[in-house]
Amino acid sequence: MVAVGELILSAVIQMLVQQLLYPELVKFANREGLGRKLREWKKTLSRIQKVLDDAENRQENNDWEVKQWLDDLKDLAYDVDDILDEFNTEVLRSKSMGENLASTSKVRNLIPACCTGLTPSAVKMNIRLGPKIKEITDRFNEIVKQKDDLNLRETVGGRRPNRERERLQPTSVMNEARICGREKDKENVVELLLAENSSAIGVGVVSIVGMGGMGKTTLAQLVYNDEKLKDIFEVKAWGDESSSKSVRTSENCEGQALDWLQVQLKEKLHGKKFLLVMDDVWNEDHYEDWAKLRVPFEAGAPGSKILVTTRSTGVSSLMGTVDSPAYHLQLLSDDVCLSILSLHALDARDAFPDLDIGYCSVKAPFRRPPTQ
Repeated sequence: MVAVGELILSAVIQMLVQQLLYPELVKFANREGLGRKLREWKKTLSRIQKVLDDAENRQENNDWEVKQWLDDLKDLAYDVDDILDEFNTEVLRSKSMGENLASTSKVRNLIPACCTGLTPSAVKMNIRLGPKIKEITDRFNEIVKQKDDLNLRETVGGRRPNRERERLQPTSVMNEARICGREKDKENVVELLLAENSSAIGVGVVSIVGMGGMGKTTLAQLVYNDEKLKDIFEVKAWGDESSSKSVRTSENCEGQALDWLQVQLKEKLHGKKFLLVMDDVWNEDHYEDWAKLRVPFEAGAPGSKILVTTRSTGVSSLMGTVDSPAYHLQLLSDDVCLSILSLHALDARDAFPDLDIGYCSVKAPFRRPPTQ
């Protein structure tokens, strides 16, 4: 089974990558002369993400050196999270002081390039955080060097082929009573599915985008089973990218050619309004393949929709059209997370006996434990 530690580390790294893309942080970093450094950090984290599965496999086979590498990576990730918190604090401070970034930028354009990093705030930040930034950069370089020395392999397409087969894939079946905090999100996605396409042709595609573990599949299950959609879509189907047999039909498709499958699918969908959920889509490299695969779905009635869940904005752009909306899923509040923890631990909502312990448990995956 997939280790909890791997899931937490993967989620933390994904969270850091997303933080490094925040427009306000990027604007602040560029103003303070840190833009290039943060871009390097993001690029390094993205490279590291691709080898996590191989590292976890080797750790489970008692590779001590890889285990030590994962421990070092976890410590580094928490330290990066800490310094990004400091950067975000500086962003808020500069806003509260009424610093006009646009005006500052215009002034700095008049200053020679060699001096553009010497604004008063940049100098103060360099004195206070410069050593930390250099230390983290050095540790990133060492982590990458060790990755190469350990010969950790990238997982092609971001998939987890050996590990995914070890667990059952999610289905459309769910118990809504055990789900917390996504009511508004469900309403928003249902609205997107019911909205008319502005384009004259083509099936509509709606994407739910968010990092791993945020509840994209759960939200898709809620939407799929929503009462409003039962009388609207004549045909509904659920599938995921990892299993070629995940979309079930009454036909025996074993060993059939793609042409036969597409002809059958086109006939089944012709003139019918349908909803297809494609869960956990990763592959963002093959536009031509998707363009071919979506052709049978064009036979459906106007208003037919495909709902995609993915971690990748690239997948969302690839599978959609110009007017295809992407719904970016946000983190749940601490209170909702505590309710979920209570539900799973005690089989009752809001019944956690010790709120301090509960909140520590909720926040632990994204914060380093206190020093003993």
